[in-house]
Amino acid sequence: MQSSYQQLRQSQLDRLTSTLLSSAPTRPSRGWIRAAREALGVSSSRLASWLRSSRQLILQFEKYEVEDRITLASLRAVANALDCELVYAFVPRGGSYQALAEKHLAAEAAQNVRRVEHHMALEDQASGNVDALVSDELRRLLDQQK
Repeated sequence: MQSSYQQLRQSQLDRLTSTLLSSAPTRPSRGWIRAAREALGVSSSRLASWLRSSRQLILQFEKYEVEDRITLASLRAVANALDCELVYAFVPRGGSYQALAEKHLAAEAAQNVRRVEHHMALEDQASGNVDALVSDELRRLLDQQK
């Protein structure tokens, strides 16, 4: 059941993320750490001293970022050392959390109907009108959430 809390969270997240997907930059090929460091003219040794770590660790962070193996804590530490803000968000590809929730419900409705229709076909009682049944099931699921 979709509570008013869930609807409120959807609208809040939709407002927060509405501009992120269209304006979100893609990660530079050699990673944000290296791109920011180079743009600021900071050597890996200098960044290491700001983080009180070794140059090797900075190079490892850069490598791990490109390989998607770096932790958020490490990214946050490097961002802070470079006087940058780490931005982290889940942004629905479909545009909104509400649309994404409806997409998931539609998939659930289709799965429910296919499962029942399969059993009915085994007993030679399939309706054959799957699209109408999916629409009915989706309406039922939506009503259930209210």
